[in-house]
Amino acid sequence: MRSDIVIVGGGAGGLELACKLGRKLGPTKVTLVDSRLYHIWKPSLHEVAAGTLDIHQEGLSYAMLAHDNGFNFVLGPMTGLDEAGQAIEIGAVYSATEHDEVLPARRLAYTSLVIAIGSTSNYFGVPGAQEHSISLNATEDAERFRLRMLRLMLAVEQQREEGRETGLDVVIIGGGATGVELAAELREASGAYARYGFARMDVKRDVRITILEGAPRILAPLPERVSNAALGLLNKRGIRVVSDCRVTAIDSDKVLDANGNVYPADLCVWAAGIRAPEMLGKLGLQTARGGGLDVDSHLRVKGAKAIWSLGDCAVCIDGNGLPVPPRAQAAHQQADYLVTTFLRMDKGQPALTEPYEYRDYGSLVSVGQNTSVGSLMGSLRGASWFVQGGIARLMYASLHLMHHRAVMGITRTGLLAVARFLIRRSTPLVKLH
Repeated sequence: MRSDIVIVGGGAGGLELACKLGRKLGPTKVTLVDSRLYHIWKPSLHEVAAGTLDIHQEGLSYAMLAHDNGFNFVLGPMTGLDEAGQAIEIGAVYSATEHDEVLPARRLAYTSLVIAIGSTSNYFGVPGAQEHSISLNATEDAERFRLRMLRLMLAVEQQREEGRETGLDVVIIGGGATGVELAAELREASGAYARYGFARMDVKRDVRITILEGAPRILAPLPERVSNAALGLLNKRGIRVVSDCRVTAIDSDKVLDANGNVYPADLCVWAAGIRAPEMLGKLGLQTARGGGLDVDSHLRVKGAKAIWSLGDCAVCIDGNGLPVPPRAQAAHQQADYLVTTFLRMDKGQPALTEPYEYRDYGSLVSVGQNTSVGSLMGSLRGASWFVQGGIARLMYASLHLMHHRAVMGITRTGLLAVARFLIRRSTPLVKLH
C-alpha cells in the first residue's frame, strides 16, 4: 500500500487534518491510520466515564468519515518506522472476543508522514499508580470506569437495603481540567442514578468524591479567579478538594500522601499528568524531554525526512519562541497550519516561510451539565475575561460542535445536534447497563 500523505492518529488534530485534506485531495492521496474504529472527542471522556454520554451514540466511525470526506482509512496500530524506505509498519488487528486475526500486519509507504498519536498518562514513578488507578486516555478506559462504578453503586444499594452502613469512595488524583470535570460530572450522574432505582442511596452521604491536587490550588495553569470559582462550585456539590497534596503510593483500596494521610478509595482515577507514548522512542526519531517528538516551528520532526508531528505527542517551540501547550485548541491550529503546508506542496508551491504560532483563546472547564467556568483571551496580549454559568456552558458545548463541523460539515453537525437533543429526552439521563 502507498499514499502521498499518511496521518497516524485519529484524535482531534489528526482527524481534522485528514478530513480537510481529503476534501481537497481525495483518497488516493490522503490516508488516516488508527488502531480504533471510532473517534470520540477526548475532552468528553469524563462524560463517558460518568455515564452521561453513551459512546455508542457519540462515537463517529472513521470509515464513515473517510467516505464522506474523501480520505482512505486503514485500521491498525503503527508499530514501526522505516524512515529510509519511507514506510510505516502497521500491526495485525484481532477480534475483541475470540482473539482471531482480522487483519494481518501490513506495510504502508508514504511521501509525507504526520504522527499525531496523542499522549498517555505520566505516573511519575508513584508506586501502584498504574496498577490501581484508571486513567481516561481512551474510550475503553472511560467505559471500564463507568461499569466498575455502576457495579459498586449497585453493591452500596444492596448493602443499604440490608441495613448496613456503607458508601463508595472515589479519589481523583489531579485537579486539572480532567479531574475537576470528572468530579462534577460524577456528582450529577450519581444523583441521576439515584432517581433510576437507587432509592436507598443518599448521594452526598454514600458517594464520597475527593480530589487530590499537588499544587496550591486546582486548575493551577488558569487564572486564580477561575480556580476559586470552580472550587466554590465543587464545594457546593459536596466534593472534597485537598491541595498541596503529594501522593506517594496507591493501593487497591486506599491512597497515601507524603504527610501520612490515608484516603479510602474504592475507585481511583489518575489525572495528574501526561507524557508521550513510549512507542515514539523506538522509531529512531529525535525526541525531546518527556519523550515527545522534537519538532521545529514548521512542525517538522527535527533531523527527519518528510515527517511532521502535531498535538500532544509533539514538543514544539512556536514562532514566538514559546512552548506550545498540550491542548485541543493547539492541535486544531496545528492541523490548519499543516493543511496549508500540504496543499502548497501538492500544487508545487514553495513551503510556508511563516512559522506556526500558537494563539491562546482561553480555557473553559465544565463543572457539570449546566455550568462552566473559564477565561477568554482578548485580542490584546494579556487581556482576558472571566466567564461563568450558563453562557460559559453554551460556549463550552460550542467547542464540541466546532470540532464536529470541521470533520462533518455544517449541515450534518446541525442535524446531529438536533438528534442528540431529542435522544436525551427519550432516554435515561445516564447509561444504566
